[in-house]
Amino acid sequence: MSNAIQIYRHPLSGHSHRVELFASLTGINHDLIDVDLAASEHKSPEFLSLNPAGQVPVIVDNDLTLPDSNAILVYLARRYAPEWIPADPVGQAQVQRFLSLAAGDIAYGPATARLITVFGADLDAERAKDISARVFALLEDHLKGRDWLVGDRPSIADIAIYSYTAHAPEGNVSLRSYSNIRALLSRIERLPGFVPMQRTNVGLAA
Repeated sequence: MSNAIQIYRHPLSGHSHRVELFASLTGINHDLIDVDLAASEHKSPEFLSLNPAGQVPVIVDNDLTLPDSNAILVYLARRYAPEWIPADPVGQAQVQRFLSLAAGDIAYGPATARLITVFGADLDAERAKDISARVFALLEDHLKGRDWLVGDRPSIADIAIYSYTAHAPEGNVSLRSYSNIRALLSRIERLPGFVPMQRTNVGLAA
């Protein structure tokens, strides 16, 4: 890797944080570039040339420009940290299951609940809490007798679900009933190179 990977991000974005976290855990050389969402910098022609969808994160790795946090995790793991993604088809499929969960119920549940409290989004808080309860019950049950979501070591599956799960209380979604999930979060936080996402004193975290 000749140059540092550029990570365009917002410090309160869980999608951005999962990329930052993975780069830090794996020692990938990277620079963080803040995108001022409040000033609509993500809608500027310069940023839209990187991601026409106008969303963070985006990475630039030499000649490659890549948006979408889960796609970025797969790319970075494949290219720079293959131990973070299983080589066998079954393991790969299991990881994909949790990437889909991160893009689905995690996004519509705890991430949306937090959007309402942190950013004032005009969304359905009760629906977000209901989805959060459903997805956290699924994760809690899956983690019985397991240290990690897939296999016997951390993978990008764990990183994909970490940020919005860990910050769910900011969206008034309690983690008190989910001891297995809390244990997983703690294991991730103890990994060498862990970097936290900026916390906001709202919701149950106030």
